[in-house]
Amino acid sequence: MSLMRRARPTGSLFVQLATLVGLALVLAEAINLLLIFNLPPPTPDFYRLSEIEQTFRGPAPTFTERKPLQLELTAKPPGPAMESANAPAIRARLAKDLGLSVDSVVLATKAGPYADRRVFRIIRDRIAREGVREEHYLVAPFEVGVRRADGQWAVIRPQPAFGLDPWQTRTALWFVVCAIAMAPISYVFARRLSRPIKQFADAAERLGRDPRAEPLAIKGSSEIGVAVRAFNDMQERLRRYVDDRTAMVGAIAHDLRTPLTRLRFRIEGLPDDQKAKMANDIDQMEEMISAALTFVRDASRPGERTPLELSSLLESLCDEMAETGAATEVESGEKVVLQGDPMALRRLFANLLENAVKYGGRARTRVFLAEQNAVVEIEDDGPGIPPAEREKVFEPFYRREPSRSRQTGGIGLGLAVVRSIARGHGGDVDLVNRAGGGLTARVQLPL
Repeated sequence: MSLMRRARPTGSLFVQLATLVGLALVLAEAINLLLIFNLPPPTPDFYRLSEIEQTFRGPAPTFTERKPLQLELTAKPPGPAMESANAPAIRARLAKDLGLSVDSVVLATKAGPYADRRVFRIIRDRIAREGVREEHYLVAPFEVGVRRADGQWAVIRPQPAFGLDPWQTRTALWFVVCAIAMAPISYVFARRLSRPIKQFADAAERLGRDPRAEPLAIKGSSEIGVAVRAFNDMQERLRRYVDDRTAMVGAIAHDLRTPLTRLRFRIEGLPDDQKAKMANDIDQMEEMISAALTFVRDASRPGERTPLELSSLLESLCDEMAETGAATEVESGEKVVLQGDPMALRRLFANLLENAVKYGGRARTRVFLAEQNAVVEIEDDGPGIPPAEREKVFEPFYRREPSRSRQTGGIGLGLAVVRSIARGHGGDVDLVNRAGGGLTARVQLPL
């Protein structure tokens, strides 16, 4: 409990999530502003009128940094018509150079005019560097249509691009770099938020194995702190409930011995035939009380958990039973080590081996791993068990054979003890009828 007092919960889970989201938004806005104010605007492809006219007259010019121009024949003129202030002058210049009427030339575009003046300044600077004095040019995307004598339209347009433009590539790289920079921060926040939840799940798993485990420390957000406190309170109530019920059963079993002793003295004066029957009943009752006291004592006194190798434990049990003439064997398999109570697990497997020999004639056992669990299977060659009684046989004092004779069976606590020990270790036990006959007791214990 001192650990609970030392640990202090952090801020609210809502606050932490809001902080993470807000930090991501601020970083995204900062990236956008950085791109807007520091990166130059994308320079579109532009084409001088002489280059367009050359494409109409013959082979299109070759470009190194711009998309090539392509010429197509269509039945209709291109559209929609270009509405810029320079469009009439460009049409007139093209019509004059190509020897056509102005009505035979159409300029079309699917994009609006560029609002950023830096784009036109960059284009003019590039034209000046190339030493060209031509004033008119067209910026992609555009279409220039010329009506031919046969009524068809020769249309020139820049070849469509495949992939990203250079400025798009630069922008994408910026976002990738920023995402990589944000990844460690997101990882730290995610770990910080998920760690208390994982600890909470581990504590719930530990409670299933050991109800007397240490209380969970309060770490994490305030919401996690509330849940942890409720979990610790539940664990404490469960522990008191189990202890109270176990103490009550033990006290009842212990107090029953006094009236049984009086009954044993009182039957001394009865006839021998009645005396023998009543003495037999009293012996059975005392045997049941002794078994109940042993069961309660083992349940209320948990043993120390130590590393335990299951194959070695089963081999030692089978060797001991073989010395008394029991038919037992252990299949060689992988070595499986888990944390467990050696005495309790020894009692668990001893009960199952004794049942297999008693009701099935022989016991075959094997150990293997399955999905982070240790599995022990003990097979016999007996008649099996009806499906309707697979769960009933684990109830205390339930016996398929109605007598209480030691020669035909015990008092019905053996399998109850087996399941109690298995579940106390966080596992379980089940009985399965095999298709070819016989019964398999399967014990599953978490590593």
